[in-house]
Amino acid sequence: MKNIFKLLKYVLNYKKEVSLNILFNILYVFFNLFSIVMIVPFVSILFGLTEAPLEYQEFSLSKDAVIGYVSYWLNYYKQSKGLFACLVYVCAGFVLFTFISNLCRYLGFYFLAPVRNGVLRDLRNDLYKKITILPVSFFASQKRGDIISRMTSDISTVEWSVFTGLQMVIKDPVMIIVYLAALLIASWKFVLIILAILPVPFLLIKKAGESLNRNSVKGQRKAGELLSVAEEALSMVKTTKSLNAERAVTDRFVAANDSYTKTMTRVIARNELASPLTEFFSIAILATVVLIGGSMVLNSQMHPAVLIAFTVIFSRIISPVKELIIAYYNFKKGEAAAQRINAVFEQKEGIEEKANPIQKCTFTDNITFEHVSFQYNDNSNFAVSDVNFTVRKGQKVALVGSSGAGKSTLFDLFMRFIDPAKGTVRIDGTDIREYNINALRSCFGIVTQESILFNDTVRNNIAFGLDDVSDEDIVRAARIANAEEFIEQLPDKYQTVTGDRAVKLSGGQRQRLCIARAVLRNPDILLMDEATSAMDTENEHKVTQAINNAMQGRTMIMIAHRLSTVVDSDMILVMDKGRIVECGTHQQLLQLNGVYSELIKLQTL
Repeated sequence: MKNIFKLLKYVLNYKKEVSLNILFNILYVFFNLFSIVMIVPFVSILFGLTEAPLEYQEFSLSKDAVIGYVSYWLNYYKQSKGLFACLVYVCAGFVLFTFISNLCRYLGFYFLAPVRNGVLRDLRNDLYKKITILPVSFFASQKRGDIISRMTSDISTVEWSVFTGLQMVIKDPVMIIVYLAALLIASWKFVLIILAILPVPFLLIKKAGESLNRNSVKGQRKAGELLSVAEEALSMVKTTKSLNAERAVTDRFVAANDSYTKTMTRVIARNELASPLTEFFSIAILATVVLIGGSMVLNSQMHPAVLIAFTVIFSRIISPVKELIIAYYNFKKGEAAAQRINAVFEQKEGIEEKANPIQKCTFTDNITFEHVSFQYNDNSNFAVSDVNFTVRKGQKVALVGSSGAGKSTLFDLFMRFIDPAKGTVRIDGTDIREYNINALRSCFGIVTQESILFNDTVRNNIAFGLDDVSDEDIVRAARIANAEEFIEQLPDKYQTVTGDRAVKLSGGQRQRLCIARAVLRNPDILLMDEATSAMDTENEHKVTQAINNAMQGRTMIMIAHRLSTVVDSDMILVMDKGRIVECGTHQQLLQLNGVYSELIKLQTL
């Protein structure tokens, strides 16, 4: 259960609360045990099985001293006030000790509550922070539904199976140790006989727990697959309906749901086996205790009162043992969820920052790619190979080429979403790996082909990630992006909520808000990945012209498939199979009569 222990390190942040929990659990066990020990002298005096000491006994923490002290006072009250009064005192003492022990038990729970909830809060925060800093390549290889499942379902499983059992893990071992010590004091030979028969039931319980762990791992994986199927279906509602594919989507979900249900049925069956299995073995061992102990009493090898106390204490030890075994089963189930959570924590961040990075990125002259190559994994071909070019400040540069040529990979290299396998990217002669990552990315504003907006107001979407932005700046950015006109026509204007994935807006409107968000940051370099593809020709022209006007003295690098948008570029880089095969202006490339010229002819046709 190494994955569980990795998560339990969070408990170290709450040492004070854990210490108080352990203290009150020890007091709970002590007072609970003391109330049981009172039975031995009471039964002995009541039934005349032993003679009470005639002289006053000093109290000390030993078996004979405690029994002698209580026996003396019981006999005193029996002789002076009668047997019924003695019974009253014993019952009152039993009730008092029970009240104190249960008060301590409650205080143990009370101090554990902030530990449990605080640990879960810290775990959620750290997991979310880790996910946000993981490289883009991690998300390319993972299903979104599975990532969400780790943040929700797996965390809930850890909460239920691990931290619900945290109280048992802290309290029950203390109870077992103290009760076992009391049993050893009563009759250590008897305890050795019992311990000799315990390995058999524990081996059976361990085997069942291993089976539970295997099925739990599979169950958590199936849960992630089910959530992925549901998430994909919800994000493709329009496509599904347009293709009349509702049945296909439903069948896919039903199949995933059936597979998950079958696996979880096995998990629950194994988990529910813990309680009856433990109870059966406990009763069987208790019966053995009574049988062996009764035989020793009949052969005058044990005092009857000791057997009664031994049996009562042993019966009380059954409950914590049972709870501890149930906690073990829960831990086995939680191990699967903890393993999936730790798998995220163990992911390498991919983009490593220098120990003392440059804290401010300034762009005054040029960006250069020097023999840059990159491949997504060791077994794949190079996405870009030996790329060399220079972009000067104030230029408008376009990247063109067929799909898969490596254009988007170059954009990821600019922003350090990935790092080159070979070569160097420099800003004003400085390797971009020398910069603080956040400082580097603040130099860039990016607009992607997919319009990414949040279920928030128009204003907050434009100002996303920025603090203390004035309304005037928001309006100015919207005007540059040619978005002001349609925003003013919305019901609540800039306070209009866009809906989930901005479904209340058209494709062109969503993209213009994304452009406004990038422009608001007033970046040195604007990266546009097919940013105007969702717009009609008129709006495309207006937005392109507005951005050109706003970016005077600044640099824009754009990916374009619609070649009409790159005609006025200062430099066009034509890519093919990860390499730059042509470079020049529109007119220069046409004169080459090469790849670019062929692309122009295809689009003209």
